[in-house]
Amino acid sequence: MGAMRIGTLETGRLSLLPLAVAHAEEMAGVLSDPALHDFTGGAPHAPEALRARYERLVAGSPDPAVTWWNWVIRLREADRLTGTVQTTLTAAGRGHVAEVAWVVGTPWQGRGIATEAARGLVAWLGERGVREIRAHIHPDHHASAAVAAAAGLAPTDRWQDGEIRWELTPGRSGQTPGASR
Repeated sequence: MGAMRIGTLETGRLSLLPLAVAHAEEMAGVLSDPALHDFTGGAPHAPEALRARYERLVAGSPDPAVTWWNWVIRLREADRLTGTVQTTLTAAGRGHVAEVAWVVGTPWQGRGIATEAARGLVAWLGERGVREIRAHIHPDHHASAAVAAAAGLAPTDRWQDGEIRWELTPGRSGQTPGASR
């Protein structure tokens, strides 16, 4: 599964485009608000630093058991990039575990973009037989928790680096990953 090339994912209003180094300049503006780092730490990257980061991400994981898949979120009606979704796919037993994450720039928050993108990503992963989908979310990051819940994930009692693990096991709960509630 790791060698599979990703393509564009389409949802109702969004195109999730495979990350390219060329996205760095526009994304540096999208991700420029320091408030986006309140729960994750760090600071916004300048375009040059983001370009270097995207070069590493596009090159792929150095670990053959780990695959990085990254997309930028384009709001089609505005023809603007608004954020990112990503997954780190790890071989585990007889299947794969996907760690998912999302970020939407401050000007586009509160419009359901993160929810729509996360649902699209989770559904896409479920269609590809991913055994388990996880996200780690700071306990005070209520907006991100709402996105995870809308994408079908549920909080667990497990913690990692001060964040709660959320999980969805496709097929186990009878839910369709990413299905609307």
